[in-house]
Amino acid sequence: MPKRIGVLVVAYNAASTLSQVLDRIPDDFRPRITKVLVGDDHSSDATYLVGLGYQQITDDLPLEVVRHPRNLGYGGNQKAGYRWAIENDIDIVVLLHGDGQYAPEHLPDMVGPLERGEADAVFGSRMLDPGTARAGGMPMYKWLGNRILTRLENTVAGATLSEWHSGYRAYSVDALREIPFERNSDGFNFDTQVIVQLLEAGKRIVEVPIRTYYGDEICYVNGLRYAKDITGDVLRYRAHKMGFGTGELAFASTGYEMKEAADSSHQLVLGWLFQRPPGRILDLGCADGSLDDRLRRAGHEVTGVDLDAQEGVKERVDRFVAADLDAGLPVEVIGKFDVVLAADVLEHVRQPERILDQVHDVLAPGGVFVVSIPNFGHWYPRARVALGRFDYDRRGILDHDHVRFFTRRSFENLISERGWKVRRRQATGLPLEVFDRGSNRPDPGGSGLRRAVGAADRATVTLRPTLFGYQFVYELTEA
Repeated sequence: MPKRIGVLVVAYNAASTLSQVLDRIPDDFRPRITKVLVGDDHSSDATYLVGLGYQQITDDLPLEVVRHPRNLGYGGNQKAGYRWAIENDIDIVVLLHGDGQYAPEHLPDMVGPLERGEADAVFGSRMLDPGTARAGGMPMYKWLGNRILTRLENTVAGATLSEWHSGYRAYSVDALREIPFERNSDGFNFDTQVIVQLLEAGKRIVEVPIRTYYGDEICYVNGLRYAKDITGDVLRYRAHKMGFGTGELAFASTGYEMKEAADSSHQLVLGWLFQRPPGRILDLGCADGSLDDRLRRAGHEVTGVDLDAQEGVKERVDRFVAADLDAGLPVEVIGKFDVVLAADVLEHVRQPERILDQVHDVLAPGGVFVVSIPNFGHWYPRARVALGRFDYDRRGILDHDHVRFFTRRSFENLISERGWKVRRRQATGLPLEVFDRGSNRPDPGGSGLRRAVGAADRATVTLRPTLFGYQFVYELTEA
């Protein structure tokens, strides 16, 4: 069944160019178009009247012309157009500019990969064919700025695009439905934010070469402000991928992941438990069971407890129990366990005292209680509080799901009151592996700079763990 193709023409003060743009839509492509929307963004000239006039004289374009009651901005105009595409059950929507900067003759090339199911978005690139951008009249300063910014954006956001700054776009409307484009800016950085959202959602982006045209159109973009805004967007995305900030740009990422760094809390816990003979383990807050899968391969029998069964967890544990640990240990947890594990869990529980008391009832004689907690005394939250910038992050010590905060002293006072003593304790350093999240150049071994930072961090953790320890990992026994 043929795809329903919509063309969104964003227009602002385009009275002198709009007719020519519509005229240039190829004759053999016109019958394939389901709808064309001209969105006049409250122009101060006769753009809307030109659109209405063209509508009266054309009989081969299903043209709809709207004038927004106020200026929505470049991004706001697109939002209105994509809502229109969704409401009209369009399958493919192509973004075309009313000023003629992007050639309508490329429309068949733009929709081709989408029609063939090879892409979720297609970008027209002026940089794919070397030399064509400059030959088409792109000023040297714009060409150089485009190249520098594109390289920066690829590096930070984990992409390999030849160009981030073309406004010639075609989207699968299904893909648009799956990304939160309504949250985006109404300004010119809207296009950058859409790329970030497509990358985050794992959508396929295909680039096709287009020729460059620079004519008499008026540029409304403030170059320095645009560069600042888009740089901020990709840096914020990378920060969200790493776990810093509010996290809304990393909307499709897994909240909690297995920590693979050799000096991380997960690897430390595994090292301790691999030293024990195979036994029964109760994992409180097992997430997707990645940690448990490795324990089972070492011969342990694992019962996992969490609020919901994440994908794959039931295949990675011997038994899964769905329960809210805020209500304490579930009654379904039966028998005695050689190890009770609470890795990054107690800070999510409003009354960890209840858990600490109840673990006594399920721990076998000679068993151990292994706990890891974030250190609120670490320099990062201390600095945030001192600067008056305390707020929650997506991950880490200030994770937005944390409801209790511990320092080494406060936690050890708590466990002593609940009948536990410390058999061993170790502080971990900064989770430097997060810098690879969202990168197109993962570096498992770490760069020279990261290795130096890691060495310095480990030294400071040893020197003063209460200030530089990112987490504390404990092996506890009954007092």
